Formats: sequence, C-alpha cells, structure tokens
Amino acid sequence: MDIIGKEEKEALLDVIESGYIYRYGDFQNPNFKAKVWTLEQDFAKYTNSSYALAVSSGTAALLTALWALKIGPGDEVIVPGYTFIASITSIIFSRAIPILAEVDETLTLDPADVRKKVTPRTKAIMLVHMLGNPGHLDEIVKIAEENELILIEDCAQACGASYHGKSVGTFGRMGTFSLNIYKTITGGDGGMVITNDEDLYKRAFAVHDQGHLPLRQGVEQGNRTVLGINFRMNEFTAAVAGAQLKKLDYIKNKLKENKKYLKSILSTVKEIKFRKILDEDGDIGTLLTFFMPNREGAETLAEKLGCTTISKSGWHYYNNMEHFLNQSTVTDEGCPFSCPYYKGGPVKYSKGMLPQSDDLLNRAINIGVGVSDVGLGSNYGITINSSKEEIEVRGRKIVELIRSSL
Repeated sequence: MDIIGKEEKEALLDVIESGYIYRYGDFQNPNFKAKVWTLEQDFAKYTNSSYALAVSSGTAALLTALWALKIGPGDEVIVPGYTFIASITSIIFSRAIPILAEVDETLTLDPADVRKKVTPRTKAIMLVHMLGNPGHLDEIVKIAEENELILIEDCAQACGASYHGKSVGTFGRMGTFSLNIYKTITGGDGGMVITNDEDLYKRAFAVHDQGHLPLRQGVEQGNRTVLGINFRMNEFTAAVAGAQLKKLDYIKNKLKENKKYLKSILSTVKEIKFRKILDEDGDIGTLLTFFMPNREGAETLAEKLGCTTISKSGWHYYNNMEHFLNQSTVTDEGCPFSCPYYKGGPVKYSKGMLPQSDDLLNRAINIGVGVSDVGLGSNYGITINSSKEEIEVRGRKIVELIRSSL
C-alpha cells in the first residue's frame, strides 16, 4: 500500500524513544507504550470479536489457530486450490492432511465441491477470503454445522472485509489475518488471530508464546498446560500496524471508489465477465478481477499488459507449487508431510486435479487497484492514490488491449 506516512513514523519514534521494544512491560511505567497490547484491543474492537492475538506473520496466525483447535495427525482439512501456499503448508506442519477443493467464480471455495470432499476423517474447513472478497459464508457455515466440522477463516487478503455487515473472521471458530506488505494494512509483516471463545484464546496465546497464559504485564510462570513456540509480535511491528489500522476505513472507501470507477470503464466490454462478488459492500476493493472468454485471449492480454493470468501467478495456485505437487501424504518414503496416522489411503497432489479451478484461473486477469503484487499477477493497474483522470486513462487503455486480444 501507499499509505505510509507521519503517523507510522511518530508511532515508531514513540517506541524507540521509550527504550521498550518487547511486547511485555509494566503498565505503571510511562516508558512502556504497550503497542502490541493496544493493537490487539483495537483489532478486536474493529472486528467486533472478543479476543485478538498479535503474532509474527499470517502464517504464524494460521499455525497458531490450527494448533489451538487441536487439528493434527490424520485430520483432513478442506482448503481451496487457489490460495497462498501458507494456507496449505500450515495444515501440513500441523501434521494434518490438506484436501484441495475447487473454487467457483467468486474465486473462493465452491460449496458444492466442499460437500463432495467431506469424509468421516474431515476435521475442518479452511475458507480463504481470497483477493479481499468474502467467500460463500452462508453455505460453508451450514456445511460445517451439518457435519460438525470446525470452520477456520483465512482472512490474510481480506482485512477490513465483511459479509452482511459482519467482519470476516468472526463466522468460524477462529479467523486469521496477515499484516504483510502486500495486504490491506501492514506492519511490514505480522499477523492477527481472532476468536470469541475464551478457552481457544488462552490456548492460542500459549501456543504463540512458549505455553504462557495471556498475562499482559510480565511473563506468567508455572501452570502451563500447552507446549508453545515463539510467534510473538514486537512493539515496532505493532506501532506501524496500529497506525495503519486507524486508516483502514479510509483505505477501504478509497479502494472501493477507485475500483467502482475502473469497473464502470471496463464494463463497456461485454465479452468479459467480472468475478462474482457475494457482498459488494463487504468487498475491500484491492483488485478488479475478470475472466476472458478463453485461455488464449487471456494469455494474449496478459502479455500486452505485462502481467500474467492468475493461473501463472506463482504460489497462489496449486499447479505452481512444485515443492508440494507429486508427493503423497502417506506412501512416499521421506516425504516431509507423510502421516502414518492417516487412515484414508494415499492422497496425491498433481497438476490438473481441479479442472473447474483450472479453467477459471487460466482465463482470469487481476488488475491492481490498491495491491500491486507480481505473485498475484496484479502488477498492472492503478493505485489507491490514482486520480480520476489517471484511472480513466488507464481504464481506456485496458479496454483497448482487451478488445485487441479477443
């Protein structure tokens, strides 16, 4: 994002001048600025959740949630084949089994395919709100409830998004967010975990900090019931992220305004079909995504734009995860994610295993509105600071290139 300014600088200087850069401190000491603690309280309030936990990255947030939810060896977790690889690797490092499912024209989990993928071994569904757009929450929540499954929301790319007025991340047992540089708001890195369950919060806190209970002053000693690890956020990251959080509503409104105008220009091309948005008010507007009529036209357009189709956008698409493909969860000797506890037989991950997703992503183009990320294929577009005149010029150019690629 391009919204880094004096507020972030002042927050960082506040920490530097205090001399306290660790998340723990004495609240009676005026030099302890409690940036992490404040970020957690503010984030919980913003998402209207009971508890928020700051961690070191979006991947750490996923691992913290999975471990807190006791998802582990032999459990199947349904996850989309279109998501950043961290969604899948976090399942693997929990020693669980990722079961890839199709996406539909929302580019989020297709509820029909999710139903097909549920087995007696399924423990959870990980719904990824990809590219800032809430997924099929009504249907996925229903599937989870009917089958007594855990719903985890991966909101890494959807900070600030909502569905029918309710923040993403609050529909499932736990929600996770990323504060990476390519996200809606950023701390340079960092992540957040939210939940309304006090016991889950306590477990998550223990997981993220060597088994400690969530005391805010000093470090709890004794009475540990969980083996943990170090996923703590520091005061510097929280200082920047906290300043960014205060700008989130402005960022969302500006992105949605710019996206709406750009979309109105591209809508003159009747041959393209825009990505399905389930809640226009809840979409944060970081990207404008559309489908060309065929793969050849999409590849021609991408070459003219100097970007790629979504199908070629790196580790956001299962076909490009070379270190994940062609390995089996249970049969390959030495496979880093083999699971002797799994009773479902070999699960192979191979190119072409999700034909519906393949067809959509081969024809899909991402135009950047507020996020420019080669890894998403969105390195062409506009920015949050683009003027209406600039958007019109860029939009007309895109229209011209689309028509010449049909």
